[in-house]
Amino acid sequence: MVRDPGLEQAIRDDLGDVPALSEKPMFGGLCFLSHGNMICAARQGGAMYRVGKPRYHDALALPGAAPMIHGGREKPGYVWLPDPQLSDDATRARLTGWALECVAALPPKE
Repeated sequence: MVRDPGLEQAIRDDLGDVPALSEKPMFGGLCFLSHGNMICAARQGGAMYRVGKPRYHDALALPGAAPMIHGGREKPGYVWLPDPQLSDDATRARLTGWALECVAALPPKE
């Protein structure tokens, strides 16, 4: 997979001042983490958001959102948003907010 620098910057801007924010190349893209817990990941073609199981069905109801499939298996709590929908700031903001809520409830890995 090829990385998408424009999308990576848009996600950085969306995340703002997240505590202990770090970036790590993974899954053919760039993952964004807080205290070592994955928030989301960007790669050419779209982005994955870790919204958690409580928000999973809400996230799937957003236009274009789909279950995240990794290794041929659905990953409950993670959604994929393809490029066309990533241009919608409101959709990205909603997914980012839910992902930050999910990660804030997790213990730090660092």
